[in-house]
Amino acid sequence: MTNKKRFYFSAAFILVLGIFVGLVLSSHLGVISPLPAKSQISSKSVEILTQLSDAQSEVAAVATPSVVNISTTRVIKSREEAPFDLFEDPFFRRFFGDQFPHPNIPKEHKEQSLGSGVIVSEDGYIVTNNHVIEKAEEIKVLLSNKKDYKAALIGADPKTDIAVIKIDAKGLTALPWGDSNRLKVGEIVFAIGNPFGLNQTVTMGVISAVGRANVGIADYEDFIQTDAAINPGNSGGALINARGELIGINTAILSRTGGYQGIGFAVPSSMARQVMDSLVKYKKVVRGWLGVSIQEVTSDLAEEFGVKDLKGALVSGVMKGSPAEKAGIKQGDVILQYNDKVVEDTGHLRNMVSQTPIGTKVKVKLLRQKKEVEVEVLIAELPKKMAEAPSRNAENPEENEEESSALTGLVVRELTPDLAARLGIDESEKGVVVVKVDPNSKVFEAGIRPGDIILQINQKNIATIEDYKKAASKLRATERALLLIRRKGEDLFVTVRPE
Repeated sequence: MTNKKRFYFSAAFILVLGIFVGLVLSSHLGVISPLPAKSQISSKSVEILTQLSDAQSEVAAVATPSVVNISTTRVIKSREEAPFDLFEDPFFRRFFGDQFPHPNIPKEHKEQSLGSGVIVSEDGYIVTNNHVIEKAEEIKVLLSNKKDYKAALIGADPKTDIAVIKIDAKGLTALPWGDSNRLKVGEIVFAIGNPFGLNQTVTMGVISAVGRANVGIADYEDFIQTDAAINPGNSGGALINARGELIGINTAILSRTGGYQGIGFAVPSSMARQVMDSLVKYKKVVRGWLGVSIQEVTSDLAEEFGVKDLKGALVSGVMKGSPAEKAGIKQGDVILQYNDKVVEDTGHLRNMVSQTPIGTKVKVKLLRQKKEVEVEVLIAELPKKMAEAPSRNAENPEENEEESSALTGLVVRELTPDLAARLGIDESEKGVVVVKVDPNSKVFEAGIRPGDIILQINQKNIATIEDYKKAASKLRATERALLLIRRKGEDLFVTVRPE
């Protein structure tokens, strides 16, 4: 055998031997190993998921008997708006659970609507939404055991969209109240209701946000936002936590289609319970009253009043004889804290005041002329009727006042009884009134409109045309102006930004 042949033979032998040894070693070292059996990778996971599933089912089983189906009947007359007309805005739809009314409706017909409710006492008290039972001539309640009852309306509060009804029954399964003030974003929750008439439907999600205000659904808003699926018919149903406690009353959804799109709102249990207790005890909602007009602290206003951040509520007016006036709160104060709690915005303050028991002394921290001041306020009951100023429409008023260079686009006149009558302003009002605003001006952009009464310019009182001219003449075209105006009986600060 030649040397060349021996070389090839040895190389082939070594290659085969190497492959063999490699296969043997890999079988022992686990370099190449078969996939584990299905049971080996899923046994622990199955156990965890099974426990979670069992826990969810247990919560649902405990809570669903407390959620009822509510059906109402009302008579619709011609030209009367149907329930859904309230939320024709493409972003918001309420949950009546019925179909949109046919355009060719008769002069008078009966309409039925579906919604949900939550049993909160063993003797038949049920909490739901005001819009579920509003204008209803008959209210029927269907329990989870298929028994049905006629319900009596105890009271309703459109300002929070909460209502209380009662059925003549005993020994009912009541859902315990939870503390909505302790909710955390990301917490698991369950929504239970009767969407589209499908009784005791349970969906699961999380708390997406808390303290949602300025949504435009009710006067007093402090909504819980959730992504738990809710649809028409869920209104008045329960939002519960993992402990099976009632933490909210499902109220509305944010939707472009009218159906579920991942954003739902619920009235928190703290607010719903306070409203319910008041309706049951007094047949009305008793709310605390501070007696101030307030507005949001914008970046411009924060700079003007020395607010460090955009929290708080700016006092634009103080009502005569109100708790605020008696305590020394003044126009231009910024309310920073109420009862030792930071005021996040105007909605937050409004909710805290309304839920304060009548006769309670509350500490209020203010920012006045860029210095902190603390006063004590004795909270009174919100008056039954708040004075409403007539609407103001300027119809071709005379325009004989010159525009100032700093407030270009603004035409004003001294308010006379004749002009007040033409503009729909109370004759008792005094001062300088806006009769025209150029729609292309900065004053229009700032929000000033005909009929507004100018009370102050840069915190200097304006009582006459001469006062106005004097104050306006001191303003430069590049200088920002802070105006205090009165509109429909309420005072409002407005900032006019320079070019």
